[in-house]
Parts: sequence; structure tokens; C-alpha cells
Amino acid sequence: MPAERMALATQFEQVRLHSLQIAEPLSAEDQCVQSMPDASPVKWHLAHTTWFFERLVLQAWQPAHPVFDVGFDRLFNSYYESLGERHPRAQRGLLTRPDAATVRLYRAHVDAAVLALMAQLPADGWHALAKRLVLGLHHEQQHQELMYTDVKHLLHQNPLWPAYREPAPCVPAHSEVLQPGVAMGWTRLSAGLSQAGHTGEGFAFDNELPRHATLLSNAWMADRLVTCGEYLAFMRDGGYERHEFWFSDGWAKVRGEGWRAPLYWHDLDAAHPKMFTLSGLRPIDLLEPVSHVSYYEAAAFAQWAQARLPTEFEWEAACSRLGPETSAATPSNAAAPHPRAADLSRVGLQQMTGEVWQWTASSYEAYPGYRALPGAVGEYNGKFMVGQRVLRGSSCATPAGHTRTSYRNFFPPEARWQFSGIRLAKNA
Repeated sequence: MPAERMALATQFEQVRLHSLQIAEPLSAEDQCVQSMPDASPVKWHLAHTTWFFERLVLQAWQPAHPVFDVGFDRLFNSYYESLGERHPRAQRGLLTRPDAATVRLYRAHVDAAVLALMAQLPADGWHALAKRLVLGLHHEQQHQELMYTDVKHLLHQNPLWPAYREPAPCVPAHSEVLQPGVAMGWTRLSAGLSQAGHTGEGFAFDNELPRHATLLSNAWMADRLVTCGEYLAFMRDGGYERHEFWFSDGWAKVRGEGWRAPLYWHDLDAAHPKMFTLSGLRPIDLLEPVSHVSYYEAAAFAQWAQARLPTEFEWEAACSRLGPETSAATPSNAAAPHPRAADLSRVGLQQMTGEVWQWTASSYEAYPGYRALPGAVGEYNGKFMVGQRVLRGSSCATPAGHTRTSYRNFFPPEARWQFSGIRLAKNA
């Protein structure tokens, strides 16, 4: 097999294996349950990502491919209207069959067929196949992050709050006072034309294209993320009781759903509140970036702090021009974000990637000149460009190699179960 094919085959095997590794600590019962309509069972994630390769790769390049089970086409299609009927999203937790063992056989069947196709395909058809395979791998990495966040939400429903994994040997010290060296600083972002969107090198989803010019005003960008300690100060100053900080829809959520704190925070009236993590319940580290807040909460905190959220274009420009961590490796699969190191020698923007997704002030919309991809893959992003907000960066649950400056994540403004946090900006 040529070196290029060998490299992609190795990447395919590694990504596919990583999904199974995420599921490894979970029982069959853990993998079957759906804790809310926005989440999916781990077993479904494992099957759906396999369905993607069978339906959009194998059946596209090999129409005579022997499908593992014709019924899986209906069970594991997510939202592709052009590919037939789908099982309702909110009822995925009712799919006790196929069982977890059968889903693993399904994965093995499809993996073997994909690797055989990669080895056998004539050279003139390789480029198109490779492009589709890379899309499928990035799609699976998105689901790997969802597996972590969905499992966390699921285990939090258990009143015993069981851990997905054992806690780290050393739990960060809890402190009511931010230590020297971690005070928030501000980095100037100069006005002018700036290019936004993917540069064309390496993979990008279609919503990152086309690259285009944006006009920025002078602004200040916070050099780090908002901490749990700072968010606790907002709470203790009546943040969830004072309507003046909130958008109308956000205030309706606060009142209607009883929000008092970020998702997974507990013992709020105690001297030392706690939070639920993938490693179970532990004291809140006040130096850790706050996470599991909605866009509404992020915007309310910014209003309280006499600041605002950055636009996605300010974030991208700042990350491209000023952020020393832009290309840093993502500390993937962590139980929670990491506190910023109190290192006075470090300057510039920090924590741009690898800790929490950062809400922006930007609505999720098409870039000028955007065109959806042809065929079923054209349903991947474009049809969701309404009623959602853009998040930038990546989180502690984002797989390594899945982070880039132009990445546009998006969720509804009330979403809280993702590792989503806050970076502030100000007008200059």
C-alpha cells in the first residue's frame, strides 16, 4: 500500500479504536441509556459513526457491499433526510437491540471493509475516497467528544454520582482567593481588515469556508478564561436574581428552570461548593475555568463584569495574531479544565484551546459565498444555520488533532451540558 494510503489507514484505525477506548469503562447498561433528548447513548454513537462509513463510504464506492444489517440504516441515521427514514432522536435510549456486543461486531465488519477498499481502490479514485474518509474521521471525533459529555450528563442523573473514571491522584487545592499571577489581563486587538475562515491547508468543515475579509474595531481581549471563583462572585452578588444582566430568553430560563449556578454545581450554600466531574464529585477549584454554562449565562456574567463576549471574528483574529497557544496540543480526555498556571513570564493570550469551548456573541450563520457540499454530506452543517450561537476553541474533551483556529462549533443558546465557558472582551 502506498505511503499516503498507509498513513490514512493508520489514522482510521487509531480514531476508530479511540471510540472503543472511551466506551471501555462503561457497562452495557451505561451504554444503552439516554439521559435527555439532546444526548445519545454511547452504543448509539458507536453504531452511528460506523453507519456513516458504511452508508457514505462503502455503499457509495462499492454498491454491492454486503451490509451488516439492513435495519441499521433506519436505526443509526441521525438527521440525513435524503438517506431515508430515521428512528426519532429522543427515543434512541429505547434501542436495547442491537446489543453492545453486536454493535462491536458491526464496527469490525465495516472497519475491515473500509481498510480493504483503501488497499484495493485504483489510483484515479483515491483522492475522492480519501476526502470522504477524512470527513468521516472528523465526524467520529465530534462524536467522541459528545460521548464524554453525554456520559457525564447520564452519570449525573444517578443520585450516587458515580465516576466514569478514577480521580487524579492529586486534586487541585481549593482556594477562596485567586493567587498572584492569575489576575485577568487584557490584550489589545487593533482595528482593521482581518481574514476569517480556513486557510485551505488540511481539513476543514464546509461551515469554515470560504475564507473572507472581516472588519474589526479596536477591542480588548481577556488574556485568559473566566474562573470558577470569578463566576462564584457573580453568583454571590445576586447574578441569578438580578434581571438587569440577562437577555429576556435567558431570564425566562433562569425563572422557569430554577438555574442558580452552572450545570453540575452542588452545595451552593456551603462555604465550599462542589462540582460533579467525570471523576465524580469534588470541591470546586476556584482557579479552574468555569464550564457548563449556557450562552445566556456567559452573556449575563459579561454584563455583570462590565464587559462583553467577543465576536467569533475577534476570537479568530486574536488567536491567529496573538495567541501563543493556537497550535498547542489539546489536553484531551481530561475530567475537567485545568487552572491557568501562575507563570508571570507568560504573556499574550492563554487557554485559547483545550480547556472549554468559548461562547461568542456571533450567531451561527453562513459565511459570504458559502455553498453546502453536494449530496447527503451537504446536510452536515448548512441546515443548522439558524437559532444557534458560535463557540470557538476546543475543550478538555476534544480529541487530539481535532482543534484548529477556524473551527466553528455551534449550539443553542440554552445548551449547558457541553464543556462551554467564557472569555471576555471590551470595546477599546
